[in-house]
Amino acid sequence: MKRLLLLLLILLPLHAQAAKSGMVVAAHPLAAEAGIAMLEKGGNAFDAAAATALALGVVEPGSSGIGGGGFFLLYIAKEKRYVMIDARETSPKLAEHGEIYASQSSIDGPQAAGVPGLIAGVDNLISKYGVLQRQQVVQPAIKLAHGGFQVGSRLKGMLNWRGKVFNDAAKRIFLAGSTIKQTELAITLRRFAKYGADDFYRGETAKRLVADMKNDGGLIRLHDLAAYRAVERQPVRFDYQGFQFITAALPSSGGLTLAHIFAQLKNDDLKSLSAADRAHLLIETMKRAYRDRNQYLGDADFITIPKDYLAAKRLKKLRASIRMHKATPSNKLTGFAEPIGASTDTTHFSIIDKDGNMVSATLSINYGFGSGYVSPSTGILLNDEMDDFATQAGKANAYGLVQGKANAVAPGKRMLSSMTPTFVIGPNRSGQNRTFIIGTPGGSRIISMVLLSSIGFMLDETPPANWVNAPRFHHQFLPDVVQHEKGAFSPEIAAELRKRGHILKQMTRQYGNMQAIVLRKSNRGLIGLPDHRGEGIYSIVDQK
Repeated sequence: MKRLLLLLLILLPLHAQAAKSGMVVAAHPLAAEAGIAMLEKGGNAFDAAAATALALGVVEPGSSGIGGGGFFLLYIAKEKRYVMIDARETSPKLAEHGEIYASQSSIDGPQAAGVPGLIAGVDNLISKYGVLQRQQVVQPAIKLAHGGFQVGSRLKGMLNWRGKVFNDAAKRIFLAGSTIKQTELAITLRRFAKYGADDFYRGETAKRLVADMKNDGGLIRLHDLAAYRAVERQPVRFDYQGFQFITAALPSSGGLTLAHIFAQLKNDDLKSLSAADRAHLLIETMKRAYRDRNQYLGDADFITIPKDYLAAKRLKKLRASIRMHKATPSNKLTGFAEPIGASTDTTHFSIIDKDGNMVSATLSINYGFGSGYVSPSTGILLNDEMDDFATQAGKANAYGLVQGKANAVAPGKRMLSSMTPTFVIGPNRSGQNRTFIIGTPGGSRIISMVLLSSIGFMLDETPPANWVNAPRFHHQFLPDVVQHEKGAFSPEIAAELRKRGHILKQMTRQYGNMQAIVLRKSNRGLIGLPDHRGEGIYSIVDQK
């Protein structure tokens, strides 16, 4: 089988005309290689997704791992079916209602960890949808953990930032030099390869992890692990002006927030608007959608979303409240007021195989290197996803998020997320049907990044690379500012937005790390679109 591996430094996207080609686009070259190796072995997109997820957890330890969780959005081609595997973390019982975080950190240390979900999600992928043996799928991650890998500049920067909060086990692993080896993690992965998720949640790994938790002040216990399940959910689906969206369901807020924004824009012709009018309108619809997101959304197994959340009459009224010549101050919009921050310490990958199976997956451990705590006897770096809950009323989390009761802590509850793995299907300017496989890290900005890239795909006014790499802008209701990357607005457009009352705030660094694929259905052509902000690549294989 012939494989071509292209680095992000090659700016032109790849067009593959072979009818039996598969593609992996991931945030780290070694993880993309792990995924493509599964396709070479005769595996499908789901085998490749499992291998990529596990490998990313080894070589991008600051962003994801088996001590965290995420969402896998799947298309099963032979069944013509979409499904989302919810592998989001849950609250341990000892966290109670969050009172413990009045005296303990919800960011640093073992008490900040939710019950990890990634292993359950990966095992579900392999056992239910894959065709390879689990040992084959796990082997690349085991090899990387045991043999080690070189620390790149991006990871080095994260280590310099978060290394000060590491426990001794984390320091021995991650601060030892230019090569990172994770011997205990390799052993844990070998147990998973042999025994599956049962080992992690009820077997030897569970016992070791809980012993470390008890010794070091963590809250996870055996009953929390035994109770965990990855859940298959129906994705959020909606249509917008001839395009079909299939995207993440709760406890991701992404799908409903995208649906909210596009419902407001139902009767707007974005293509005909001037650049300033288009930016103004998108900012105003973001503002209103994020306000509702912050007030009403949470784990759907614990709360009830208002019946009129996406009601046409209600959203039409919201759209009517937008004045095209003047920004609406956030304090003039009634409803719950809360600021949201943003994380960059998450990862995403997109995959398609020769049969048309697709995966869009966003994974996280929350803050950079999660809790900073490595379980000494398992090598597992644990998340700090408890900080994504409203652990204390009125208290901001690590990203400035002061949240409502819908996202309050409860035992077994999944914390609200902005991760938004998405498929968009629709025609280009010539009427040819295409599919856009998309997702990104970026905390609360994930939703607006997917929004802007999807609009780029739908309008088809620029080359595909621009849909992923163009400078971005974002509004999240509060703070009442338009956050943007350098170059997002020309001087003329910036001046016009300020004239209309918008406060523009240029970010000091770029955000997000999108990994996308475009499938042209007429000739099965594939375009790999890694984000130039990171070190991601795309890799293609001719499958026989």
